[in-house]
Amino acid sequence: MIRNTRQLIKKHNIRLVKSLGQNFLIDEKVTKRIVDTAELSNADTVIEIGPGIGNMTVELAGRVRRVIAFEIDRRLIPALQDNLGGALNVDIINKDIMDVDIGTIQSETREGRLKVVANLPYYITTPIIMRFLEESNSIDSMVFMVQKEVASRMTAKPGGKDYGALTVAVQYYSLPEMVFDVAPHCFIPQPGVDSTIIKLVKNEKPPVEVLDRKLFFKVVRSSFGQRRKTLVNALYNSGAFGRTKEEIKQILRYTGIHENARGETLSMTEFAEISNKFSVQG
Repeated sequence: MIRNTRQLIKKHNIRLVKSLGQNFLIDEKVTKRIVDTAELSNADTVIEIGPGIGNMTVELAGRVRRVIAFEIDRRLIPALQDNLGGALNVDIINKDIMDVDIGTIQSETREGRLKVVANLPYYITTPIIMRFLEESNSIDSMVFMVQKEVASRMTAKPGGKDYGALTVAVQYYSLPEMVFDVAPHCFIPQPGVDSTIIKLVKNEKPPVEVLDRKLFFKVVRSSFGQRRKTLVNALYNSGAFGRTKEEIKQILRYTGIHENARGETLSMTEFAEISNKFSVQG
């Protein structure tokens, strides 16, 4: 695969665009292990984001009913088609995944499961993942290659430096698992960071009950907005709740959370209790 990748790049005169985060995976063993992680069947449909020249697309096409590959860079599509060798179960779509109606894809998938497998551009990792978590109802699971630091944040526990708003959001919608690391030498060109394969299995229902989801996430974001501030000051200084500092203190006392606690120490359950109390008090 390493030889083929270099040959395709040379054959199609491809110049990689750094701003698009183009790092092509060239290790065949790693590619197969990523696809294995997705636990695919021949009845499944897979959404692939950023297939590049198609090394992983080829592996996916050999295992599932249909692959829908979204590639933003039109220059790569001839090489992608060349690599696929006329595979009939791959749809190549030259669009930014952020501009695609995910609901349309879901409605068109009537057989098997719908899954996502992607080596994401690191500059836009979080927006893509959160969009699929928030907007997709029928996607069974997602397997992403992400920067190791981001994977650590998604799987963090309360109390550590990696725990933050992203952690709570990802774990509200899914069960994340760091599967294995991928070294820089597995790519062309080599990225300056370590990579990790993370698997997100969608929750059938959120792990906590909240009265107002938007308010819940507003509480979470505000709590981490000023990490060095105490919880009461972070919530008050955010200006997002229209409450006096004393009113916020009362809400925290009601929920049994000390006003001098910090957001990084709170569990998802505690965030839910705070937001529900805000909601009840109007």
